[in-house]
Amino acid sequence: MTGKDILQEGKTREDIKADKAKVKQQKEEMTQETQTQAWVRVRLIPIWLRVLLFILLLAVSLILGTAIGFSVIGDGKFLDTFKLETWQHIYDIVMKEK
Repeated sequence: MTGKDILQEGKTREDIKADKAKVKQQKEEMTQETQTQAWVRVRLIPIWLRVLLFILLLAVSLILGTAIGFSVIGDGKFLDTFKLETWQHIYDIVMKEK
């Protein structure tokens, strides 16, 4: 809207300010509605379950990594990784006194 249009309509300065305030208030209300809707978040997996899954996956990867390393890099059998005698032998080699 140009200055001539405003003058022809006969609006006063106060009317124009009131119209601008109404438009500004409507914009603020619209942004507040979208902001409150944007912050609503529903977690599909709870945090405690995420932590539990992380620990479980960490343990599985440690076990599989050890088994694969023992059988592929070393000359052992895959299932020998899970025997107590194997770990006792490894402990004896590492902790052997000089």
